[in-house]
Amino acid sequence: MNINILIIHNAKIPVLKYGGTERVIWYLGKELVKLGHKVTYLVPKGSTCDFADVIEIDEEEKLENQIPDFIELVHFHYQSSEIKDIKKPYLVTVHGNRTHFEPFDINSVFVSKDHANRYGSDAYVYNGLDWEDYGTPDLKNKREYFHFLGNAAWKVKNLKGAIKTIESISNQELKVLGGKRFNFKMGMRFTFNPKITFEGMVGGKEKNEFINHSKGLVFPVRWSEPFGLAIIESLYFGCPVFGTPYGSLRELVTQEVGFLASSKVELANAISKVDRYDREECHLHAKNKFNSKVMALAYLKLYNKVLKGETLNTKAPVLLVEPEKLLPWEN
Repeated sequence: MNINILIIHNAKIPVLKYGGTERVIWYLGKELVKLGHKVTYLVPKGSTCDFADVIEIDEEEKLENQIPDFIELVHFHYQSSEIKDIKKPYLVTVHGNRTHFEPFDINSVFVSKDHANRYGSDAYVYNGLDWEDYGTPDLKNKREYFHFLGNAAWKVKNLKGAIKTIESISNQELKVLGGKRFNFKMGMRFTFNPKITFEGMVGGKEKNEFINHSKGLVFPVRWSEPFGLAIIESLYFGCPVFGTPYGSLRELVTQEVGFLASSKVELANAISKVDRYDREECHLHAKNKFNSKVMALAYLKLYNKVLKGETLNTKAPVLLVEPEKLLPWEN
């Protein structure tokens, strides 16, 4: 059965650089269309799409009144106070973490098992990407550095830990994709070590080129990562992942494709043995498990549940334990 689906988000599409959620909803819609479904986006002004219709959100009008009559299912990708007013079948993907105890909607779905479990839910769908857009990686090339990929201004991403880890290993370099050398927001952070190169907020082919010349991703996050597109993008280009055992990382990073520890010394030791990891295995792990078709098929199962009048959770998901501001990390 083909479904008329409306995807709603509060950021423009397509995304050019960072924008993880925008990237996910783009590839979800594209894959749903390939599978024979009709997709429409309700997104902010300035959005464009070549495979689906786009309706501009009117900030002065209720969302319920902006949903076309032909729509059969509404898929939210942000938390809106108007979700409760939607009369058509709907679900809500939760992409981030919540630090307070306000319940989520009963039709909420999360982006990893750990993410769902922290709110008392078992409804989750892994994010997936359309790897055709990323091209074919060179898995035999010479690689000269490691990389950090993420918003370096967020303390939970622990760029400082990534830098200290690489600095503790002789003859290794780190390229920071997602930050600047001088960061006043981080309490006047200055990084002068020539082994650390800052490339700013790169995206598209430029980002892919950086990753495709990297030995591995250094990702010592200090929060419960909901998913982590940086992880699967890096794996796709043959980069093993060296991170902390928090949030989704224990699900996404198996021992064959990376190493997890909350200690600089342990991570540095694993990084120094990077050659033991098979680039082809890393690549196939991402390509086969975290692609947009797998994601779309998983969402279709949930769409069919709510279309039959079922809820995705037996009760509204809610934060079970107040999270620590920063999870443990040993420098």
